[in-house]
Order: sequence, then C-alpha cells, then structure tokens
Amino acid sequence: MTDAVLVEVADEIATITINRPQARNAVNEAVASGIAAAIDELDARRDIAAFILTGAGGTFSAGMDLKGFLAGENSLAGGRGFGGITQRPPAKPVVAAVEGYALAGGFEIALSCDLIVASEEAVFGLPEVTRGLVAGAGGLFRLPRRIPYHLAMEIALTGYRVPAQRLHAAGLINRLAPPGEALEQARVLAAEIGRNAPLALAASKRIMVESADWPQAEAFERQNAIVRPIFTSADAIEGAAAFAEKREPVWRGE
Repeated sequence: MTDAVLVEVADEIATITINRPQARNAVNEAVASGIAAAIDELDARRDIAAFILTGAGGTFSAGMDLKGFLAGENSLAGGRGFGGITQRPPAKPVVAAVEGYALAGGFEIALSCDLIVASEEAVFGLPEVTRGLVAGAGGLFRLPRRIPYHLAMEIALTGYRVPAQRLHAAGLINRLAPPGEALEQARVLAAEIGRNAPLALAASKRIMVESADWPQAEAFERQNAIVRPIFTSADAIEGAAAFAEKREPVWRGE
C-alpha cells in the first residue's frame, strides 16, 4: 500500500481514502495502484460488507494529476481502469463520500461507485472539453444512464461545474450532508447496506449493473443464472430461519 491511499476497516466497512490533499487528491500512479490493490485485497474478505471511497482534506478528487501525466505516470495502474476502479469496480457495494470538488476523473470515480453521499457544498463536473480532452473514464456513458439525457449532455459539452443540490434533485446523489459530514453520512448508508446478506448484495448489484445491456428476451434467463445459487445458499436458509425465529440473521457469506 502507498501513503497516497489510506485504508481503514471497521464494523465490516472498508474506507478507502485518496490522501493527496496538497494536490486536491488528483490521481497519479500511486493513487491508482493503491486503490486497485486495496480492492483486490478487500473485495474477497468475508468480514467486509461494503466500501466507502472518499478524499482527504475536504476534497474528493480533482481528476487526473496532469503533472504526473506529463511525467509518464500511469493513472490506470492496477488493472482496474482510471483511479484503480472505473473499469472494474469491486463486486461489493461502494459508496462515494464527496466533499469539495469531484471534477473530471474525480467525478468519473464517483460515478463508478454505486451510491453517492455528498456535501451540500460539493461541486461536480466534466471539464475535459475545456482542455481539449474527453472524459474517457466512463463518465460519458454512465452519466446519461443516471440523470436526464439533456442535463448529462449539458454537463459534458459545457464543462461547467454543477452544484450537488442540482444533481441531488436529478437523482444522481443519494443523500446530501452538511459540509464536513459526507463521510459520516456515508458510513450510516454503508452500515444500512452492510446489515444485509453479502451474497445477495453482490448478486443484486451485479444484476443491476449488467442488465442494462441484456436483450429483453434473455433477461430472466441471465438473471436466473445469477440468482439460482443465492436461493440455495446457507445465507438464504439463515435469513428465513431468522425471520421465523424473530431474531437478527448471522450471515456467513456462503
């Protein structure tokens, strides 16, 4: 692991923090490889139910580190795409906790997460076109699937910064938090998710992500292939037993 990325595990939640506040948490090779390595290690652990991804020092991420880019650093290091996550996020649910700026690749990292908790003062944007570049880390196809098409097009083509309140109203942001409290509110949301069965969570996420490209005639067949093992799992039996016995379930992840 690198000092550019901090990892904390508590209460079945793994918090990954981009730790370059002096550079507004811009993504360089150390950040990308650090996030990818953390996901590689933690996604397989049964004692972790969900991830939180955040940035240190009051900023989520300003995107790619241009100085690192000019120096030949690889912001796709680690095999998971830009920032170590955008092309291959973890199987477990991920909550982005956003304070300050989530711009360019930083916004695309947030979009690679499953849920977003943002400060009321947070600002988002894809300013690549203002620098002769293209948002190539997933933002251009993830954004129009999650907010109205014309709003997504405005964000992509103007490069303007968009306040969190507008994106919350558009349905992109799950919860708004007072300034400085996005991480705490993300922990609350992650804990709500983490109370549920891990195999069921991973299967539910997989279906929702992958089904966007499924032909309608094949949708149930493909879903059933993912769902069938869940219904015969030990956790499914435990869930039914806990309900009948009026107690909290004890998940085993198998």
